[in-house]
Amino acid sequence: MESLEHTVLAVTQKIEQKLDQELACLENVGEDNLEKLREQRLEALRRAQSQKQEWQRKGHGSYSELPSERDFFAECKESNKVVCHFYRDVTERCTIVDRHLGLLAPRHLEAKFLRLHVDKAPFLCKKLSVHVLPTLLLFRDNKVCDRVVGFDDMGGVDDFPTEALEWRLGRAGVITYTGSYGEDVVFQPKPSRRGLRRVGPSGSDDDSD
Repeated sequence: MESLEHTVLAVTQKIEQKLDQELACLENVGEDNLEKLREQRLEALRRAQSQKQEWQRKGHGSYSELPSERDFFAECKESNKVVCHFYRDVTERCTIVDRHLGLLAPRHLEAKFLRLHVDKAPFLCKKLSVHVLPTLLLFRDNKVCDRVVGFDDMGGVDDFPTEALEWRLGRAGVITYTGSYGEDVVFQPKPSRRGLRRVGPSGSDDDSD
């Protein structure tokens, strides 16, 4: 709850920043203009609160397990932005990703965070080309807009900070990231082969290196 209140929804922050800029640019602001700006701010906050409640109703704010690939389609259909982790329990780096996503989900209500065991999703893994683990598929408007494979985009180390993944998801546009991580990073998406596991038959995660 503390992290949720701390973010106050990035959408609200953007609206407030815009109104603050408008206020700063006005010269000789009259009482009528001030009152109008106050009303606009209150209306923006009301809309943000309504959006927050709508997201929570749809399951945003938590990192949820999908029982089957059929549930995947139903969940994605009602949310514009989705982060889905294709995982297997025996893959150590999938556990690392789980920890980070569990922290990010309540901070970013604007996206739905899901996890799906690859053994329960053979059709999706084939259709969406999920070949190695861990893989994060990122969706906007029910279409794959990006994917995170392995840890190369977060520095190529197992102990990367949560903010590194937060920044990466922000780069893809599935969450709103307002921090400063990655300002000096030259982002060059490329296939990751570091510490990955190939998706094979159940229980047969072979090294992909």
